[in-house]
Amino acid sequence: MQTSDQRPGRGLLYRLYQNRLRRELDEAELPRHVAMIIDGNRRWARQLGYDSAVHGHRAGAAKMREFLEWCDDLGISVVTLYLLSSDNLGNRTSEELADLIEIIAELAEELSHYRDWRVQHVGSDAGLPVPLVAALDAAEHRTEGKKGLHVNLAVGYGGRREITDAMRSIVASHHAEGRSLEDLAESLTPELIGEHLYTGGQPDPDLVIRTSGEQRLSDFMLWQAAHSEFYFVEALGPDLREVDFLRAVRDYTRRHRRYGG
Repeated sequence: MQTSDQRPGRGLLYRLYQNRLRRELDEAELPRHVAMIIDGNRRWARQLGYDSAVHGHRAGAAKMREFLEWCDDLGISVVTLYLLSSDNLGNRTSEELADLIEIIAELAEELSHYRDWRVQHVGSDAGLPVPLVAALDAAEHRTEGKKGLHVNLAVGYGGRREITDAMRSIVASHHAEGRSLEDLAESLTPELIGEHLYTGGQPDPDLVIRTSGEQRLSDFMLWQAAHSEFYFVEALGPDLREVDFLRAVRDYTRRHRRYGG
């Protein structure tokens, strides 16, 4: 039987390597905003012989709590977690979706009582069950004004929908002011659109991480990630280790960021 220090990611050599990775990081080069696409929860559950994906989703949620701690301890200011896409609302079974909704509501509640974190729902309420919307709203109100890690929970989120909603918001504001279409055309800028996104007022993600070896955006932060750096991890979501995260950040700090080519 393995002891806690013998399990992967728990031994002395692992901790020494983890500390070395931390020392290699240049604090001035750290990302301000990290976005995470957690993937592989269902595969993780199947590989371990579970008869339901709910076990993988619960393990994934627990890992996201750890991930937020890693980011906070490193001094990162904003983290966005992609938890439930608008597409998921139509392509998951009703049983799995019900489990996911319960897990996300519990996660939002827990995070709103943890450290000095501010929790924000980024996404659309459309199609979300009333209890989940209530849980996300309560977490936002409970943490409003907190100055610690800013945690965005992307729930009912779709990048195309976000841009569409931003444009609708701009047009509605313009119409309410009684201005012409010519004025609207003149006033449209990337900065104005950015202000009307779900993440308006926040820095765009510097680093986007995705687990499970998949290399696609899946309609996540299409506008904000225009100049982001991407890092893909082979580990399934619940198996993500702190050294995987630190390697991603180290890789980011070593890249020469280019804008537009």
